[in-house]
Amino acid sequence: MPQELTQVLIHRGIPEGVEPQVAALYWEAFGRKLGAALGPPDKGRSFLAAHLHHDRAVTALDGEGRVVGVAGYDLAGRALTGGSPLDVLSCYGPLKGLPRLALLALFTRRPAKGELVMDGICVAAAHRGSGIGSLLLREVAAVAAENGRSRIRLDVIDVNPRARALYERHGFIAVRTRQTPFLRTLMGFGAVTTMRRRVHRTDPNERSPR
Repeated sequence: MPQELTQVLIHRGIPEGVEPQVAALYWEAFGRKLGAALGPPDKGRSFLAAHLHHDRAVTALDGEGRVVGVAGYDLAGRALTGGSPLDVLSCYGPLKGLPRLALLALFTRRPAKGELVMDGICVAAAHRGSGIGSLLLREVAAVAAENGRSRIRLDVIDVNPRARALYERHGFIAVRTRQTPFLRTLMGFGAVTTMRRRVHRTDPNERSPR
Protein backbone atom coordinates (compact mmCIF):
# COMPACT_ATOMS: atom_id res chain seq x y z
CA MET A 1 0.00 0.00 0.00
CA PRO A 2 1.22 3.55 -0.70
CA GLN A 3 2.60 5.43 2.26
CA GLU A 4 0.32 8.26 3.33
CA LEU A 5 1.75 11.76 3.43
CA THR A 6 0.51 14.25 5.99
CA GLN A 7 2.13 17.12 4.12
CA VAL A 8 3.33 17.48 0.56
CA LEU A 9 4.88 20.66 -0.75
CA ILE A 10 4.86 21.16 -4.51
CA HIS A 11 7.88 23.29 -5.30
CA ARG A 12 8.73 25.03 -8.56
CA GLY A 13 12.27 24.10 -9.50
CA ILE A 14 14.83 21.96 -7.69
CA PRO A 15 15.84 23.26 -4.24
CA GLU A 16 19.57 23.59 -3.65
CA GLY A 17 21.07 20.59 -1.91
CA VAL A 18 18.62 17.90 -3.09
CA GLU A 19 20.22 17.23 -6.47
CA PRO A 20 21.46 13.75 -5.45
CA GLN A 21 17.92 12.84 -4.32
CA VAL A 22 16.45 14.00 -7.62
CA ALA A 23 19.10 12.11 -9.59
CA ALA A 24 18.54 8.94 -7.53
CA LEU A 25 14.77 9.12 -8.05
CA TYR A 26 15.18 9.81 -11.75
CA TRP A 27 17.56 6.87 -12.10
CA GLU A 28 15.18 4.60 -10.18
CA ALA A 29 12.47 5.40 -12.71
CA PHE A 30 14.51 5.59 -15.91
CA GLY A 31 17.76 3.76 -15.15
CA ARG A 32 16.94 0.89 -17.50
CA LYS A 33 16.54 3.36 -20.33
CA LEU A 34 19.47 5.57 -19.38
CA GLY A 35 21.85 2.84 -18.29
CA ALA A 36 23.29 2.17 -21.74
CA ALA A 37 24.08 5.86 -22.19
CA LEU A 38 25.07 6.98 -18.68
CA GLY A 39 25.79 3.80 -16.70
CA PRO A 40 27.06 2.32 -14.49
CA PRO A 41 24.40 3.49 -11.98
CA ASP A 42 26.68 5.32 -9.54
CA LYS A 43 28.34 7.26 -12.34
CA GLY A 44 25.02 7.90 -14.07
CA ARG A 45 23.41 9.30 -10.93
CA SER A 46 26.45 11.47 -10.30
CA PHE A 47 26.37 12.80 -13.87
CA LEU A 48 22.65 13.61 -13.65
CA ALA A 49 23.02 15.36 -10.29
CA ALA A 50 25.85 17.53 -11.62
CA HIS A 51 23.98 18.62 -14.75
CA LEU A 52 20.40 19.27 -13.68
CA HIS A 53 18.73 22.50 -14.79
CA HIS A 54 17.13 23.65 -11.56
CA ASP A 55 14.48 25.79 -13.25
CA ARG A 56 13.07 23.00 -15.41
CA ALA A 57 11.30 20.81 -12.88
CA VAL A 58 8.53 20.63 -10.32
CA THR A 59 9.41 18.73 -7.16
CA ALA A 60 7.27 17.16 -4.44
CA LEU A 61 8.76 17.37 -0.95
CA ASP A 62 7.57 15.63 2.19
CA GLY A 63 7.28 17.30 5.58
CA GLU A 64 11.00 16.85 6.22
CA GLY A 65 12.07 18.32 2.90
CA ARG A 66 12.87 15.04 1.21
CA VAL A 67 12.16 14.63 -2.50
CA VAL A 68 9.30 12.19 -3.06
CA GLY A 69 8.48 13.14 -6.64
CA VAL A 70 9.81 15.12 -9.58
CA ALA A 71 8.47 16.12 -12.99
CA GLY A 72 10.90 17.57 -15.50
CA TYR A 73 10.04 19.50 -18.62
CA ASP A 74 11.58 21.11 -21.67
CA LEU A 75 10.58 24.73 -22.19
CA ALA A 76 12.14 26.78 -24.99
CA GLY A 77 14.76 24.11 -25.64
CA ARG A 78 15.98 23.81 -22.04
CA ALA A 79 15.19 20.54 -20.24
CA LEU A 80 15.64 19.15 -16.74
CA THR A 81 18.52 16.87 -17.65
CA GLY A 82 21.52 18.70 -19.02
CA GLY A 83 25.14 18.04 -19.86
CA SER A 84 26.79 19.05 -23.11
CA PRO A 85 28.59 16.63 -25.46
CA LEU A 86 31.83 17.95 -23.99
CA ASP A 87 30.58 17.09 -20.49
CA VAL A 88 29.81 13.52 -21.61
CA LEU A 89 33.21 13.10 -23.26
CA SER A 90 34.94 14.57 -20.22
CA CYS A 91 33.14 12.21 -17.86
CA TYR A 92 33.32 8.97 -19.88
CA GLY A 93 36.28 9.59 -22.15
CA PRO A 94 36.30 9.94 -25.96
CA LEU A 95 36.26 6.22 -26.72
CA LYS A 96 33.26 5.40 -24.51
CA GLY A 97 31.70 8.84 -24.73
CA LEU A 98 31.00 8.98 -28.47
CA PRO A 99 28.60 5.99 -28.59
CA ARG A 100 26.91 7.33 -25.47
CA LEU A 101 26.25 10.61 -27.25
CA ALA A 102 24.55 8.70 -30.06
CA LEU A 103 22.26 6.96 -27.55
CA LEU A 104 21.48 10.20 -25.74
CA ALA A 105 20.45 11.75 -29.05
CA LEU A 106 17.61 9.20 -29.16
CA PHE A 107 16.10 10.82 -26.06
CA THR A 108 16.10 14.36 -27.43
CA ARG A 109 12.55 15.72 -27.87
CA ARG A 110 12.52 19.40 -28.69
CA PRO A 111 9.25 21.28 -28.14
CA ALA A 112 7.45 22.67 -31.15
CA LYS A 113 6.18 26.24 -31.16
CA GLY A 114 3.67 26.79 -28.36
CA GLU A 115 4.52 23.46 -26.74
CA LEU A 116 5.96 22.24 -23.44
CA VAL A 117 7.51 18.76 -23.50
CA MET A 118 7.54 16.59 -20.40
CA ASP A 119 11.05 15.39 -19.57
CA GLY A 120 10.04 12.54 -17.26
CA ILE A 121 7.89 12.22 -14.13
CA CYS A 122 8.70 9.93 -11.23
CA VAL A 123 7.43 9.29 -7.72
CA ALA A 124 9.26 7.46 -4.93
CA ALA A 125 8.16 3.82 -4.75
CA ALA A 126 6.78 4.12 -1.20
CA HIS A 127 4.47 6.97 -2.25
CA ARG A 128 3.10 5.77 -5.57
CA GLY A 129 -0.68 5.78 -5.65
CA SER A 130 -0.91 8.61 -3.11
CA GLY A 131 -1.76 11.32 -5.65
CA ILE A 132 1.68 12.91 -5.98
CA GLY A 133 1.85 12.25 -9.72
CA SER A 134 -1.42 14.13 -10.19
CA LEU A 135 -0.16 17.08 -8.16
CA LEU A 136 3.00 17.25 -10.26
CA LEU A 137 1.07 17.09 -13.53
CA ARG A 138 -1.27 19.90 -12.45
CA GLU A 139 1.70 22.09 -11.57
CA VAL A 140 3.39 21.40 -14.90
CA ALA A 141 0.13 22.37 -16.63
CA ALA A 142 0.18 25.61 -14.65
CA VAL A 143 3.76 26.27 -15.79
CA ALA A 144 2.73 25.70 -19.40
CA ALA A 145 -0.24 28.05 -19.10
CA GLU A 146 1.77 30.79 -17.41
CA ASN A 147 4.36 30.61 -20.19
CA GLY A 148 1.77 30.92 -22.93
CA ARG A 149 2.02 27.33 -24.15
CA SER A 150 -1.03 25.81 -25.78
CA ARG A 151 -0.06 22.13 -25.56
CA ILE A 152 1.88 19.64 -23.45
CA ARG A 153 3.54 16.66 -25.09
CA LEU A 154 5.13 13.55 -23.61
CA ASP A 155 6.27 10.08 -24.57
CA VAL A 156 5.38 6.92 -22.63
CA ILE A 157 6.91 3.49 -23.21
CA ASP A 158 4.93 0.31 -23.67
CA VAL A 159 6.16 -1.26 -20.41
CA ASN A 160 4.75 1.55 -18.27
CA PRO A 161 0.94 1.21 -18.47
CA ARG A 162 0.52 2.77 -15.02
CA ALA A 163 2.05 6.02 -16.22
CA ARG A 164 -0.09 6.00 -19.35
CA ALA A 165 -3.22 5.54 -17.24
CA LEU A 166 -2.21 8.55 -15.12
CA TYR A 167 -1.72 10.70 -18.22
CA GLU A 168 -5.05 9.64 -19.65
CA ARG A 169 -6.81 10.62 -16.42
CA HIS A 170 -5.32 14.08 -16.86
CA GLY A 171 -6.56 14.54 -20.39
CA PHE A 172 -3.61 13.30 -22.44
CA ILE A 173 -4.54 11.63 -25.72
CA ALA A 174 -2.32 9.23 -27.66
CA VAL A 175 -1.51 10.58 -31.11
CA ARG A 176 0.98 8.01 -32.44
CA THR A 177 2.95 4.94 -31.45
CA ARG A 178 6.41 4.13 -32.78
CA GLN A 179 7.59 0.54 -32.69
CA THR A 180 11.19 0.29 -31.46
CA PRO A 181 11.99 -3.46 -31.27
CA PHE A 182 15.70 -2.69 -31.67
CA LEU A 183 15.65 -1.00 -28.23
CA ARG A 184 13.95 -3.80 -26.31
CA THR A 185 17.14 -5.68 -25.45
CA LEU A 186 19.18 -2.52 -24.88
CA MET A 187 16.67 -0.38 -22.98
CA GLY A 188 13.81 -2.67 -22.07
CA PHE A 189 10.97 -1.30 -24.21
CA GLY A 190 9.71 -1.98 -27.70
CA ALA A 191 7.32 0.87 -28.44
CA VAL A 192 6.91 4.55 -27.57
CA THR A 193 3.57 6.36 -27.60
CA THR A 194 3.40 10.13 -27.97
CA MET A 195 0.59 11.79 -26.02
CA ARG A 196 -0.68 15.36 -26.03
CA ARG A 197 -2.90 17.51 -23.84
CA ARG A 198 -4.17 20.98 -24.54
CA VAL A 199 -3.41 23.69 -22.00
CA HIS A 200 -6.51 25.41 -20.63
CA ARG A 201 -6.90 28.89 -19.25
CA THR A 202 -8.06 27.38 -15.97
CA ASP A 203 -4.84 25.41 -15.47
CA PRO A 204 -3.07 28.07 -13.37
CA ASN A 205 -6.04 28.02 -10.96
CA GLU A 206 -5.55 24.28 -10.35
CA ARG A 207 -2.19 24.65 -8.69
CA SER A 208 -1.45 23.18 -5.29
CA PRO A 209 -0.22 25.47 -2.48
CA ARG A 210 3.54 25.99 -2.60
